This record gives sequence, C-alpha cells and structure tokens, in this order.
Amino acid sequence: MQRISRRQFVAGSAVGIGAALQLGADPLGLPVGFQVYPVSKQIANDFAGTLKELAAIGYRDVEMCSPQGYEKSGFASLVKMKASEIRQIIGGAGLRCVSSHYQFRELKENLDDRIAYAKELGLKYMILSSFGLRPEAAMDDWKRAADELNKVGEKIRKAGLQAGFHNHNGEFQKIGGVLIYDELLRTLDPKLVKMQFQVAVISIGFEAAPYLTKYPGRFISLHLADWSTADKKSVPVGKGVVDWKKLFTAAKKGGVKNYYVEMNMDALKASYPYLHDLKV
Repeated sequence: MQRISRRQFVAGSAVGIGAALQLGADPLGLPVGFQVYPVSKQIANDFAGTLKELAAIGYRDVEMCSPQGYEKSGFASLVKMKASEIRQIIGGAGLRCVSSHYQFRELKENLDDRIAYAKELGLKYMILSSFGLRPEAAMDDWKRAADELNKVGEKIRKAGLQAGFHNHNGEFQKIGGVLIYDELLRTLDPKLVKMQFQVAVISIGFEAAPYLTKYPGRFISLHLADWSTADKKSVPVGKGVVDWKKLFTAAKKGGVKNYYVEMNMDALKASYPYLHDLKV
C-alpha cells in the first residue's frame, strides 16, 4: 500500500474542500460541464492545454466525442491514444468525464469495441448524437431508427452503462401533424435509452422545462446554450431568453444528472460565472 505524507494529505484535503465549496454553488449541486465539439479546433491543436484552460475557468465536467466516430471533425489526434491515456489527461486537467457522444454507424457496427473503450474511459453514459436521417425522412424512418437504438441501448445496459439520445432542431418538426420528438419519446424504451435535451431548440420556440416536468426520469442530461430573439443568434448562458431558474427547477424534479455548455470558447468563458452563481 502506498503511503502518503502529512503534507500530501493536507494538500489533498484542501483541494477537496475547495472543490466541495465550489460545487455547492452550482445548479443542482452538480459540477458545471462543457461539451468538447465546439472547441474541436483547439482540441486538435492541444488537447491537454484546452482542457486545462477550461478547468481554470471553473469547469469541472467534460463530455467527450468518440475519437473514432469524430475523427474527421477535429479528433484525429486522439484516435491513436488509449482510452486510459485520455482518461489520465482529463483527470490531470482537474476534470471528470462520465459521458460521450457517438455516431449512429459506429454504435451499430462497432458496439462491442465502443463499450470496451467507454468502460476504460470511465464513462457512465453513451449518447447518440444523431440518427443522421435526411430532412425528408418519413416518420417510419424515425421509428425504425429508434427501434435500432433500443437494441443498441439494451446491449449497453447489459454492459452496465446507459445509452442516451441527443436531439437537434430536426426532431422538433412535424410529420402529418405529429411532432417527431414526441413520437421518439413514445418509441424509445425509457429504461434502455435516456434523453439528453438540447436547450438550443428555444431558438425555434421549444422549451426544455415542460418536457423535463412531463417526463420525470427520462432525461439524464442537458446541453446548454442561450438565444437572443432580438439578434436572432446564440448567446452565452444568462444573456438570452431562457428562464434558467425555471429550467433547473424542472431539471431537479426530472432527475437530470449532468449538464454541459455547448458553445464556442468565448461563450464558454462568458457562461460559467452565470451558472456558478445561479441559485435555484
């Protein structure tokens, strides 16, 4: 057994107490997180440095993208690294990672490999980022894709992990008078596939809070972004029309486990202070 000195113990305790004090101020008592996709260019140039830069701002949680699935989207430099190496770099930056995004094709064709990788990385959640369906897809196409994801989710669940589904604006269109997202909620198995709600759909008139309240237990995480109706553009959290107190109150009742700001570096920097000081 490795012995630690009194100095190491005191230093470690101080870090732990400081982290606990910081954590207590954040919404839901959960660490404020970020998604890596919007900073993929920085990740490609300096993975460790980018993580440390965001950790220095105050972020404590990171949601990854599968390096293999997102190789052509700025994550090629991570493909040759073992999951254990990536996990060590994340931890070395003072961050934790329990969730990652995946492409549909890799989950269908390389699921065993991705599950093994996820476990080595220390994940709890494997989130499908998109079905990748064409804009003119029929409702039956959406339902077939959801059925396929149920099968993927069953295998992920048997491995001790949880599958999830991340929406975009496309799921908030109607086909034959039926909202695609509502049909997906009916088709996806609540135990096998949890939902990750992208708050940015406020830009097309949909709020997260009503869904979190209506379907408690189905939503495990959120992607955060705000929206300016005057400028018709995405803005840092707290600078737009989203009622964040209402949203996080609903998130608490709904059982949300994690939340990640999904914006560029400047917006990530501007969003953190608002979230850290937000009292719900």
